[in-house]
Amino acid sequence: MKRKDSIITSIKATEVVVPAKPGSLNSDTVFDKDEAFAKKFLTGNSWTEFANQSKFILEIQLQNGLVGIGETYRSASADLLESDMKRLVGEDLLKLNWRRLPVTDQRIYEAFETAVLDLVGKLLQVPVWQVLGGSYRDTVDCMGWTGRRTPEDAAQKAYEAMQRGHKVFKFKCSDDDPVRLWTEEIKKKCGYGIKILLDPNQRWTNVETTLRLMEGVEKEIMLGLEDPILHADVAGFKYLKEKLGMPLYRHISLPYTQDIRDIIAFVKQDAVDGYNFNGSAYNSVLLAEIAHLEGKECWRGSEVDLGVLETMALHIAAASINCTIPADLFGELVRENDLINEPLLFENGAAKVPTGDGLGITLDKEAVQQYSTGKILEFKA
Repeated sequence: MKRKDSIITSIKATEVVVPAKPGSLNSDTVFDKDEAFAKKFLTGNSWTEFANQSKFILEIQLQNGLVGIGETYRSASADLLESDMKRLVGEDLLKLNWRRLPVTDQRIYEAFETAVLDLVGKLLQVPVWQVLGGSYRDTVDCMGWTGRRTPEDAAQKAYEAMQRGHKVFKFKCSDDDPVRLWTEEIKKKCGYGIKILLDPNQRWTNVETTLRLMEGVEKEIMLGLEDPILHADVAGFKYLKEKLGMPLYRHISLPYTQDIRDIIAFVKQDAVDGYNFNGSAYNSVLLAEIAHLEGKECWRGSEVDLGVLETMALHIAAASINCTIPADLFGELVRENDLINEPLLFENGAAKVPTGDGLGITLDKEAVQQYSTGKILEFKA
């Protein structure tokens, strides 16, 4: 390869909106009016509108014609994206620090990182997981997922996930949800065939509310509880971990501008049983290594993304030594389209890790065009 072949000659970003499938979120009779929560997590006026928020699909082309693809998180800033595109056009891919790209906003960073590592893998003719240091597993167990439900709907959704082979089913919930009734109905319909993970996204706020809502919950079918209270209450997490009689987990999500150093206080106090990590590849692998040294397991989180980010998440999960709890990779259950030609392949609730060069996938150009808002950013060297 000639050295100039690794020069970035153009970057294109296409804005897309891919809605949720009907019935894939809350029950029809369950409404979410928490505007502060929706604003915090960039979902629109209600969290159920998250799939209607735009994303950008990134395409970075080298002098030799190779193209790497990436995907931003929802509600990414077009202005910041444009600025970073201008900065990277003309750069030599092989002279960039792949661990610290010159991109600052976390909702954009992974799009560039994914496209860059896709290109590196194609140049080296290895999968992205090899660029990250190597793979620990060929398949990644994945959770089923849904939003807030009536008890009957919750049981039905868990049953459908069990039939697909999932070992764990994850529910979003607020302090208005009858989670005890959820677990009762799920146990009636599914027995012990699937474990349940409840994720209030800190909406239970404090220890007292959490203990009240968890009273009478069918503990034997619970995988555990994720982020019930405010992250700042590390002592509260530790208390719940010891009091509830089930695993407690902390989500560290770098795209929400949480700090990678947030894990330190939880490690020092032995405050949780494991972690949910999502963010850039090298940072996620680092977080997993820290958790591994603590003797804890983790899983790969998501924002219910499209195919490019979910495929990248598979590579990250494969390259993380202790990423053994089922991953939050279920976009195909929720979104109308994943925008890639090679969908994630599931068998008994586990996704196969791609083995092709780079990400091992290609964009479905027709689908990208179909869901495009018409806004396209493009810069050439």
